[in-house]
Amino acid sequence: MSRVRLFIDHPLGAGQAVGLTADQAHYLFGVMRLGQGDRLTVFNGRDGAWSAEIAVASKRGGQVTVLAQTAPQQMPPDLWLLFAPIKKARTDFIVEKATEMGAARIMPVQTEFTNAERIRQDRLQAHAVEAAEQCGGTFVPPVADLVPLRRVLADWPPERRILWGDEARYGPADTLAGLARGPWAVLIGPEGGFSPAEREMLGALDVVTPISLGPRILRADTAAVAALTLFQAHLGDW
Repeated sequence: MSRVRLFIDHPLGAGQAVGLTADQAHYLFGVMRLGQGDRLTVFNGRDGAWSAEIAVASKRGGQVTVLAQTAPQQMPPDLWLLFAPIKKARTDFIVEKATEMGAARIMPVQTEFTNAERIRQDRLQAHAVEAAEQCGGTFVPPVADLVPLRRVLADWPPERRILWGDEARYGPADTLAGLARGPWAVLIGPEGGFSPAEREMLGALDVVTPISLGPRILRADTAAVAALTLFQAHLGDW
């Protein structure tokens, strides 16, 4: 299998010719130094991974020919990640690691103590694509735009439970061993934690299970990784 992997938002099938964008061409031909006749792996998040051959190499574009499927589509557990955006680089880190660790959907939420008032959804989606390319996955989680937490919870599907990483419960980490599999979400708050009103709102919801992430107070990006690890170890596909 080629060391170069490329996400292509296009149906894939044997013998299919797929055009490349200028950014994809720059990556393949300018950064990775590939040329006509070289092989790579392509995926679209739906049809698994496929081997492909570069048919046309150009600075402004190009074309690959899809050859054969090399891996079936691998879907992640039915897990959403809700998190309050923080500083740019650390928000990027959360999106990248959530993709690598198998989140099915990534949802930035605005809380009362969230530092960021807006995000670049397209840029974060590009980070998710890059993470999937680099980690060998065949699925790219959609990254939603920033929405207030209260609005998200007001329309919350009752069948999906929420693991709330509650910063006030630091102590021995919870194991999650007694919880049932099914649709879940992980909720991680901002650097300043949740406000008293938000804590009261979360505590009143039957779908919410507060959990401890260990005996130390974690940074928001570390907490996201810790919570996803707990979920995958007990309720996911590890």
